[in-house]
Amino acid sequence: MKVAKLVTPEGEKAQINISVRNLVEFLLREGDIDDRKGSVDPFEAMQAGSRIHRQIQSSMGPFYSAEVSLKHQIEYDDYILGIEGRADGVVLERDMDGHILSALVDEIKGMYIDVMTFEKPILVHEAQAKCYAYILCNDYDLDEIEVQMTYVSLETDEIKRFNQKYSFAEIEEWFLTIVGIFKKWSDFQYYHKQELLESIRGLQFPYEYRDGQKKLVSDVYRSIYRRKILFMQAPTGTGKTIANVFPAVMALGQNLAERVFYLTAKTATAIAARDTYSLLVENGYEGKTIMLTAKEKMCLCDETDCNPVNCPYARGHFDRVNDVIYEIITKESVISRDVILNYASEYVVCPFELALDVSTWCEGIICDYNYVFDPNVYLKRFFADGKSGEHIFLVDEAHNMVDRAREMYSEDLIKEEVLSIKRYAKPVSKKLVNALEKCNRILLEYKRECDHDITILDDVDMLLNACDNLQMILEQLFKKEVKFGIYQDEVIDFYFRLRNFTALAYQQDKDHYRIYCDFDEDKNFHLHLYCIDPSAQLQERLNMARATVYFSATLLPIDYYKDLLCNINDVYAIYVDSVFKQENRLLLLGTDVTSKYTRRGADEYAKYAQYIKNIVNAKKGNYMVFGPSYKFLEDIYTEYNQIINVNNSNEEIFTKKDSSLDSADDFVDVIIQKQNMTEQEREEFLAEFEKKRENSMVAFCTLGGIFSEGIDLVGGKLIGSIILGAGLPQVGNERKLMADFFDGEGKNGFEYAYLYPGMNKVIQAAGRLIRTADDVGVIALLDERFRFSSYRKTFPREWNDAIFTSIEDVSLKLTNFWSKKE
Repeated sequence: MKVAKLVTPEGEKAQINISVRNLVEFLLREGDIDDRKGSVDPFEAMQAGSRIHRQIQSSMGPFYSAEVSLKHQIEYDDYILGIEGRADGVVLERDMDGHILSALVDEIKGMYIDVMTFEKPILVHEAQAKCYAYILCNDYDLDEIEVQMTYVSLETDEIKRFNQKYSFAEIEEWFLTIVGIFKKWSDFQYYHKQELLESIRGLQFPYEYRDGQKKLVSDVYRSIYRRKILFMQAPTGTGKTIANVFPAVMALGQNLAERVFYLTAKTATAIAARDTYSLLVENGYEGKTIMLTAKEKMCLCDETDCNPVNCPYARGHFDRVNDVIYEIITKESVISRDVILNYASEYVVCPFELALDVSTWCEGIICDYNYVFDPNVYLKRFFADGKSGEHIFLVDEAHNMVDRAREMYSEDLIKEEVLSIKRYAKPVSKKLVNALEKCNRILLEYKRECDHDITILDDVDMLLNACDNLQMILEQLFKKEVKFGIYQDEVIDFYFRLRNFTALAYQQDKDHYRIYCDFDEDKNFHLHLYCIDPSAQLQERLNMARATVYFSATLLPIDYYKDLLCNINDVYAIYVDSVFKQENRLLLLGTDVTSKYTRRGADEYAKYAQYIKNIVNAKKGNYMVFGPSYKFLEDIYTEYNQIINVNNSNEEIFTKKDSSLDSADDFVDVIIQKQNMTEQEREEFLAEFEKKRENSMVAFCTLGGIFSEGIDLVGGKLIGSIILGAGLPQVGNERKLMADFFDGEGKNGFEYAYLYPGMNKVIQAAGRLIRTADDVGVIALLDERFRFSSYRKTFPREWNDAIFTSIEDVSLKLTNFWSKKE
């Protein structure tokens, strides 16, 4: 819920505007969080509610005025509080001279429950009507007014009304009490904004500018000022986090924006953003910044079960939450997960919902991409109904956005899952069973058409009506709190995928999607809505912001990202030169090996193993070896194992003796990334680089995996990054569709589907080396394809000193390089 907005017309008193609905929902909310009551699609509920509104309004006669806009202002010493809204209905009965004889305000609420069981109006609904009643009384100098609450069942169209008359004195006393309660919040908003603006006026860049960094800051500010999208290729060491956050904060100080969203997919970059804001606070910045974390990581209970029976933090949450919100926003500046958890534990409220509420009072929000771009989990309090705002989106590690966006805007249905849900539904609802059976029959028809690996469909119109009906039945059952026993979670998960599928099917632009069906390895039949080009969907979100900066150390080629991450041509793009000395890094291209599937085998693996051995032998230190898959790494390690003797081993660390080394005391320690590592295992893996060693260490990791980006091994903790292969994605149905799609668009389908995604992984993995100006090391790209210009044109500008090498001469090149560094 967006509570209020402060505006400052030039030369006039500042004004804080709030809607009647937001005012009463914020102040008068009460009771529990309860996820057992099911979920209804907000858009579908809004459409149904609008239909009911129109139906009732049109039946109320000629004296009934529908959708009446009402406004009221309260002037305080330093600012004006503006309260506004739209009454569903107003009836003003007048005599022959036009004098008002009686007045009525009607508030209509459509609900997916049996309204005939209501014994009195719901508090916040009635409060909304009473606010309109006060404004009418005040505007027309009325002595009395009638408030009517009209409740309608959206399933049966049954209507129940509650009517109450109030004298002006009664309604005025009530209204002024409500406004009085809100005054501490409007005071905070006004006086905090003054402190914020004053603090930014005196805020200085917290460091001495590096080469080119001042221009970088200026470019970001200029993009914000001109309402542009900016693509920024900025290598490690350019200080891109502060170079984006600082000008965004300065834009807040010029009233160019009201809020900055720092969007990132990784905890490490979120922490870097948090630390940057903390640094600005230390230098005098008075803004409020919050880190939003996924519900599962915020929950204080053993299981995320959000209802008053199973969670004490859900029980009575809304009775207590406003008190803790006020304490946080008046006492804290940079609000981390731990800060929220501490307050939530003390006040016994849900930490996740608390964080979301606190975010509405913050100028800076650090969160995952999902909170802005995902159609299912975006922050509705900021972006509901497509509303825009003076927001700034700073999108870190933006190279991840292409695949993430495709995932957000794609969905599939599995025929066998429909049958499973049908089995679970048999003891619950015959109506649901029939709806599932209809969907299953249609999917069966699609399945019969899919007589080979993949079948492309023009549309799924035949299925959509059946899905709509199935979704409606499930929602009705959820509202009635019907349970599916041990299958409850599975049914709910299916419902959300079904809802996403139908929403995307109606909204999907055929120019950016492909609809296809295929079979998985277990022969299950899948119907896919696959978003190949997410630019149109992303642009809808970008339109909600004043400006967006996409930035990454690997945003190359930049035209590829401009094509897929926005849908307009008038954008800015900048390339930031590396600040590190090229002579501190040796870049080798080994062109006598390849990871191509047609060449994989013992001979090729042996050559890769020999390369690793030669590189590691040249200088003692820690090395990372990146391979395209766990299987490939296993095969390479097997060959590597044969040319170095085993000394001892355990599950985590393997210590090998290299038989070519002269000293019997020289060994090579080997660690290998495992699949599905826990957070603790990841930390233990990285901790190996911190240890002081007598030997070299080789860490085998997957290309594009958890250790190939977002980690900093500085101060000599890593002296070599060895990349085996070109990182191209595995050939599959979606990659084939993607290549054909972009070929049809007049682009190079191979490059868009395979080359650019693969080389991004390569450049990210190489970037684990040289994280500071003092770091020295070797990057070895080992694949014959790096000879080709199509691959080398994706290289960063600072890779213009790459040297071709082979197994025979790599040792000499390494010896020459390291001898100059001693």
